[in-house]
Amino acid sequence: MPETRPPVPPFTAETAAQKVQGAEDAWNTRDPQKVALAYTPDSVWRNRDEFLTGREAIVEFLTRKWERELDYALRKSLWSFTDDRIAVRFQYEWHDADDQWWRSFGNELWEFTPEGLMARREASINDVPIAEADRRIFGARPVEDRGVEIDLR
Repeated sequence: MPETRPPVPPFTAETAAQKVQGAEDAWNTRDPQKVALAYTPDSVWRNRDEFLTGREAIVEFLTRKWERELDYALRKSLWSFTDDRIAVRFQYEWHDADDQWWRSFGNELWEFTPEGLMARREASINDVPIAEADRRIFGARPVEDRGVEIDLR
């Protein structure tokens, strides 16, 4: 029997929002093995200028990412959806080994299998240096802030 990762397509506004929040929650664990389980074994990614295929490559990529992007904390917002696709805007903050803080802004396009696993992910991301005093994302999103839109800047 194939793996299933609810909610599954066809998406509604409610289930698409659940899928986005679930992804945010998983990525905020910074656990590459856990995050990779949301993707098909042969999932295809474009992340900035990197192209990946498969869970093993995803785990390797995320391991490198979170070794470099320290104290990573993420927010995602549902932008739009169809039966089996979701568009997301996101922001995350992190600092590098020199303690320079960054806010990374981006958009993702997701495509899902009938079992709710992500078969394709395309991410476009820009980084802006920020002062530590300008941070606004601290760890996982509190339950009371779920569904709250993230600022544009």
